[in-house]
Amino acid sequence: MSTRRQFLSLSALASGALWPALSAQAQAQSAAFPTRPMRYIVPVAAGGGSDLVGRTVTERWGKVLGQSFVVDNLGGGGGAIACQATAKAPPDGYTLLQGYVATHGTSPATRSKLPYDPIKDFTPVGMIGATPNVLVVPSSLPVATLKDFVAWAKANPGRASYGSSGQGSLTHLTMELFKQASGTFAVHIPYRGIAPAFTDLLAGQTQAMFPGLAAALPHIRSGRARALAVTGGARHPALKDTPTLIESGFKGFDAVQWYGVVGPAGMPVAVVKHLNETLASVLQGPDLRDKLAAEALEPMVMSVDQFTQYIRADIARWTRVARERHIDLDA
Repeated sequence: MSTRRQFLSLSALASGALWPALSAQAQAQSAAFPTRPMRYIVPVAAGGGSDLVGRTVTERWGKVLGQSFVVDNLGGGGGAIACQATAKAPPDGYTLLQGYVATHGTSPATRSKLPYDPIKDFTPVGMIGATPNVLVVPSSLPVATLKDFVAWAKANPGRASYGSSGQGSLTHLTMELFKQASGTFAVHIPYRGIAPAFTDLLAGQTQAMFPGLAAALPHIRSGRARALAVTGGARHPALKDTPTLIESGFKGFDAVQWYGVVGPAGMPVAVVKHLNETLASVLQGPDLRDKLAAEALEPMVMSVDQFTQYIRADIARWTRVARERHIDLDA
């Protein structure tokens, strides 16, 4: 078999398409990959939910790859510091970033002077999973259903306000998307994190919020907050009786807190393929869903192409919302 045919044979996709030919040296490196420990950058401080996701996944992923991961927490700048460090790293597959909805969704949509390009500066590797956001109200608010809340908000435009974990956050943009879709109005009250936002919600100082499900569950279970609807395409196992916004008539309302893996732009295709396939095997492991239950995270297996398109679609969704609601944090 000729060298050219060897290249084509080794790089054929399962779908029948062919990967671009690689140099002999690159092929040899890809075939042996990985041969040393790998750096996994998490764009938040240690100890939070995103950190838990990263450490849970890499612990298992490293065993499949035969090499350990060194988790590197690089918080700051809303994820920009971690993104810049990843983008500048050698594109050899040994530096990966746990990108998520903020770094590759809401921040690009709300910051016109972002110091990185979420598309051009990165190579998508694969999705990890997602958790829905949930529309909650204080139990003292006289509404029992989503329909009730929409009617109440329309009847009380001067009284309705909602909290968020900060300007440009997913909790902010999701409520703006809901206001747009439902024809309601509520004043935005940004907080420095979800905890103080919940304090005022439970006290009745604000009337609604769209937090991530993991943060909301303790308050829902205590009875102090009421869940009216969840985002995403299906009901969540933790809230089986709570409908999705889609089934409630809000077509296409699929805003979720997602986590995935990206690397620097220009990574070898064979390395990306190997990382994607091994990550998929980890996500399908029997115990992973239980381990990620603390974050209400549902694993989601995607091909490289599917994940690439997902990122592009999420950026487009939030960019549209930000423009229509005049949200630019760098203006």
